[in-house]
Amino acid sequence: MPKNAVKTVFVCQKCGSSFPKWMGKCLDCGSWNSLVEEKILKKPEFRPEGKLSSSPIPLNQIELHKEVRTKTEVSELDRVLGGGMVKGGVVLVGGDPGIGKSTLLLKTAEKIAAKRRKVLYVTGEESVTQIKLRADRMKINSSEIQVLTETDPFVILQVLKRESPSLVVIDSIQTMNSQELESAPGSISQIRECAAQLSSFAKTYGCSLFLIGHVTKEGAIAGPKVLEHMVDTVLYFEGDKSYTYRILRAVKNRFGPSGEIGVFQMAQDGLKEIPEPSQVFLSERKKNLSGSAVVCALEGTRPILLELQALTSPTNYGMPQRVAAGVDQKRLSLLLAILEKRVGVNVGAFDVFVNIAGGIRVEEPAIDLGTVIAIVSSFKDAPVDQNSVVIGEVGLDGEVRAVSQIEPRIKEAEKLGFKKCIIPRWNQRNLNKKFEIESVGVGEIDETVNLVLTHKSREEL
Repeated sequence: MPKNAVKTVFVCQKCGSSFPKWMGKCLDCGSWNSLVEEKILKKPEFRPEGKLSSSPIPLNQIELHKEVRTKTEVSELDRVLGGGMVKGGVVLVGGDPGIGKSTLLLKTAEKIAAKRRKVLYVTGEESVTQIKLRADRMKINSSEIQVLTETDPFVILQVLKRESPSLVVIDSIQTMNSQELESAPGSISQIRECAAQLSSFAKTYGCSLFLIGHVTKEGAIAGPKVLEHMVDTVLYFEGDKSYTYRILRAVKNRFGPSGEIGVFQMAQDGLKEIPEPSQVFLSERKKNLSGSAVVCALEGTRPILLELQALTSPTNYGMPQRVAAGVDQKRLSLLLAILEKRVGVNVGAFDVFVNIAGGIRVEEPAIDLGTVIAIVSSFKDAPVDQNSVVIGEVGLDGEVRAVSQIEPRIKEAEKLGFKKCIIPRWNQRNLNKKFEIESVGVGEIDETVNLVLTHKSREEL
């Protein structure tokens, strides 16, 4: 193909698949009317320097080298990354608009610049004045942080080769616009091509690269799913703007554990780290209140104690409401069915509301037992023992099933001063460590109800 030849393809805006002609339905993902015409003018001019040929290496001759990590000095970010930035690593950071992505990376840039290492902050959305205003609000003023307003990856790569920074931040990848492609910025082809060029540079020259990504209304990072496969680490910022807490979660990490979370609090001068999130999430818990139970969720390798709240109220409408905030809606419906069938708690004519205080969302089944106990507590208006932590998965027969990593959970409860830990009986029999906190094994929901409910209403306490 001649250098300036035009090639027309039709690209699916859902999955990124390309086809030579337009079709009403994408053959790969099944989406209707998602193919958009895009023209490719020529091949990218940037090519990383390297070997022209490769040869396979026997597995037993491959030498292992420990990744060279640089701590960002933002402890919660280092925790999520697995110990710090990896030389040549590419990190994709996604999240809702205004949740704190740019704020976090600007703070990271300040910490790296304090080590006398050069940082290049490339912005395609904001002007240098807007970046300066945010930096002044965060009290950041460093000569090692350079700001570049540019969207052409070819120009950015030339600046990178000239400046050789240790850290590069691209804000955001959706604004990048390669001149080799005729499609609009933010299209599938543009995102994929620009990310590939920038990632190739980071791998070749050994700088750490952070890409900020927009998210769709469904909450996924905008662009093809292949974008998440092209990078080494994918981080998602979670949290409701109504709350001050922000959760940074690693959904993919080639250099560390996935599922790890970091907890931040949004303040007037930027994000503040929360090294002990359990204390924060339980700080406003009221005593002797029905419908409230303390559960322990394991996020990555970090156990976090949370207050799970439930409220049952006679319905005023024909159809009872089932509202869940922070827990899975379908899981809540399943647990309510178990309560009615196996325990005899008839909530069919009651509205049921379940919430995890603090705005955090938990998916793991280890909070099942705490959920049903909180619902029964509200239904009977009998407070849960305030010194107990409830841990366990609930099966369809009403049995309490074992959960993973029980010892770190018990240790966290002991550290925060709780006196009793209600755990599955199988876990209690297989404990290898001894704790000062009392651990009680249960096998059925009924046993747990008798152990943790005071059987006194709030008026009697």
